[in-house]
Amino acid sequence: MHEVTSQLDLLQTQISTALKAIDLNEKRQKIVLLEENMQDPGFWNDQKRAQQITREASHTRTFIERWEKLQKDLKELHELVPTIDVDHDPTSVREFTQMVMQLAKDWRALEIQTFLNGKYDANSAILSIHAGTGGKDAQDFADMLMRMYLRWTEKHEFKATILDQSMGEEVGLKSAMILIEGELAYGYLKGENGVHRLVRQSPFNAKASRETSFVLIEILPEISDDMEIDIKKDDLRVDTYRSSAPGGQNVQKTDSAIRITHLPTNIVVTCQTERSQLQNKEHAMKVLHAKLVDMMEREQAKTLSDIKGGKVEMSWGNQIRSYVLHPYKMIKDHRTDYEERNVEPVLDGDIDGFIEAYLKQEK
Repeated sequence: MHEVTSQLDLLQTQISTALKAIDLNEKRQKIVLLEENMQDPGFWNDQKRAQQITREASHTRTFIERWEKLQKDLKELHELVPTIDVDHDPTSVREFTQMVMQLAKDWRALEIQTFLNGKYDANSAILSIHAGTGGKDAQDFADMLMRMYLRWTEKHEFKATILDQSMGEEVGLKSAMILIEGELAYGYLKGENGVHRLVRQSPFNAKASRETSFVLIEILPEISDDMEIDIKKDDLRVDTYRSSAPGGQNVQKTDSAIRITHLPTNIVVTCQTERSQLQNKEHAMKVLHAKLVDMMEREQAKTLSDIKGGKVEMSWGNQIRSYVLHPYKMIKDHRTDYEERNVEPVLDGDIDGFIEAYLKQEK
C-alpha cells in the first residue's frame, strides 16, 4: 500500500507542475472568446473560418474537460486513502491500486497531449509509405508498416482513408498514401517521419539469407485550403489514367485516377481510390498543398520559388528506426534509444511507446 500511495503522491506532483504550465484559466477565457464569435449572426457566412473556429472550440473544450476530470479523480483518491483498512480489507486495497493505475494511464495520455502545441499538431495527418532499397523485402516491409499504422489508427479511433496505393509486382507494396483524420493525429505521428529499416531472414530467396531493406515514411499535416499559398495553374501538369486495385478488382473503365505534377519543384501526387475524377483531383490537390507548405516551413521559404525540395535517401545510415527480426528480435528508435524486444505487438500497431519517447525528447 505504501508503494501505491507514493505513486499517488508522485502523480500529484507531476500533475500540479503540468497544470502551472498549461494554464487552464487562459484556455477557459479562450473558449469564451470563441463562443462569442460563434454567436455572431454572420458566423456561417464564411464556412471555412466557421469550421476552423468550431473545431478549435471543440478541441479546447475537450482538453479542459479531460484535465478537470483528472483533477477530480486525483482529489477523490487522496480522500480515499484514510478510509482503506490495509490489514483487514484486501479487496479495497486491490481496487484502490487499480484506480491509481488508471489515473497514471490517464495522466500519461494527457501529459503527451501537453507536448502537442505545435502549429499543425491538432490537424489530421497524411501518411505516405515508399518502398526503398531491398526489392521484394522492401515492398513486403512497406506492406507490414502500412498494416501497423492502420492498426494504430484503429486503436486510437481515428478514421483512415487510403488515397492512393501502388502494389508490388509479386508481393507487398510499392507505395501508399493514407489520410488519417482525427484530433491531434499529426501531432502524434509527426515523429514517424523518416527512413525505417528492416533486418530479417528473407522469405523471398531459397537460402533464407539475412537481408536489410528500407522504407520511407512521410508525415504531413492536412492543411486547410484557406492558408495563403499561391499555386499557379500554369505550374501544374494534370494527367488522368485508369485506376485499378490489387488482383485486378474494381478496375475502372474511365480515366478517373489523377496524377498532378508541380513543375517548379517536381513534386508528384496521385490519387485513384475514388470513382470520381473530381474527388480524386480534390484529394491530390490537398496532398500537394500539404507537401508545398511543409517544404516552405522546413526551408523557411517565403514563396514557392524559394524552395529547393531535397530528398531523403532511403538507404543505410539514414534510418530513424530499425526493426530487427533476425538473429534476435528488437525494434529500436535511433533518435531516442527507446526499444521494444516484444516485436509482434509493435508490428500490430502498439507504437505508442516510440511516439511518446520522441515527443518527450523533442519537448
